[in-house]
Amino acid sequence: MGLVSGLFTLPLAPVRGVVWVVERVKDAAEEEYYDPGPVEQALAALEKELLAGRIDEETFERREDELLDRLEEITAHRRGAAGN
Repeated sequence: MGLVSGLFTLPLAPVRGVVWVVERVKDAAEEEYYDPGPVEQALAALEKELLAGRIDEETFERREDELLDRLEEITAHRRGAAGN
């Protein structure tokens, strides 16, 4: 970048910095949202609730379906991200 173009784009430096920070925050949020760990932990906890008799079979199946759907969404996202 030349001296003149550097001087003209200098006022944009704070904007570029903010954009960089926003991108890092977005990346971190996506990584957390698409982490399968909490979903797998929730599935294990749900099974413990069923075995302990604290929830009935119907509640277990409904919640299990929700968690498995979420796990499929995470898997599909990770496959898509790996393909990019």
